[in-house]
Amino acid sequence: MIEMKIENDIKFDFSDVLLRPKRSTLSSRSDVSVIREFKFKHSGRTWSGVPVISSNMDTVSSVEMFKALARNRMLTCFHKYINIKDVINVCNSNENECYTSDYFILSTGITDTDFENLKKQVSILSENNIELKFICIDVANGYMFKLIDFCKRIRELLPSVTLIAGNVVSREITEELVINGKIDIIKVGIGSGAVCTTRLQTGVGMPQLSAVMECADAAHGLDAAIVSDGGICHPGDLGKAYGGGADFVMLGSMLAGHTECPGEILEENGEKYKLFYGMSSDTAMNKYHGGVASYRSSEGKTVKVQYKGDVQGTINNVLGGVRSTCTYIGASRIKDINKCATFIRVNRQVNTFYK
Repeated sequence: MIEMKIENDIKFDFSDVLLRPKRSTLSSRSDVSVIREFKFKHSGRTWSGVPVISSNMDTVSSVEMFKALARNRMLTCFHKYINIKDVINVCNSNENECYTSDYFILSTGITDTDFENLKKQVSILSENNIELKFICIDVANGYMFKLIDFCKRIRELLPSVTLIAGNVVSREITEELVINGKIDIIKVGIGSGAVCTTRLQTGVGMPQLSAVMECADAAHGLDAAIVSDGGICHPGDLGKAYGGGADFVMLGSMLAGHTECPGEILEENGEKYKLFYGMSSDTAMNKYHGGVASYRSSEGKTVKVQYKGDVQGTINNVLGGVRSTCTYIGASRIKDINKCATFIRVNRQVNTFYK
């Protein structure tokens, strides 16, 4: 008889818990600092800013989004198909002192072609006096041996660049990426994105809060950091992610549908929309690869997001929620949310009488 391998301990998403309020010396949300400073383990670089990153999706992370987020000292993770010359034009425009490589991340896959394309991008940036500071080595399945090998190649090529890699959801691979891959920030999350269908298509994944807690515990023990990627539906979810140990939080769907997002505004029955789709969706693969390869299937969907206007309103709402979280649990800064957080397991998060 084959023994079934089942983990019986319960795993949690953000919607499964609430944060317990605690006595606080803070008298106003304005007393809370949303700035964090990091020194990264392998690159040796320091970075200061708001630990929020836009997802590397081509319906979110445009150069216009970069400009908006940089003004708020947040990071933009460009998708790997970004026109690097557009990025250079913004950085060299002298329009704003925040439009620098301190606030953008280049993405790459793990093929030889991706490696050569990344080298070209780095060379073009260097020729224009822009020093690349962040790279995201991004694959849907971070458990492939090839990812570790690719991380080593990038670290050898660019020893002083802060490297992000994923996606993963468990302790062992987090530790391997930090120790053997020389990665500074581990990207955590499989199947938790709003337009991701990986869990339905493959049956693989882990609830996001539990994944964050497990990977953060592993990474922090090795002086590395993590970014929680996926599952953020409301501003309060950022507080829960930080409470679970996330150092950075990545936003996709919350930033979708804004003026700064690429794509035309669509109008239907007097309502305005923008398209938002996963980078493993039919839409993305048709756009960049000429279709879905015969050996794989789509693991993303395409949706119409109601047009939201300028992204600054959403940024204010997100940061207002984080500051409020801090005042409720007695944390004077984002960095302290983790040590001040106590989670309560709940059966229902909100009253849905009025929907």
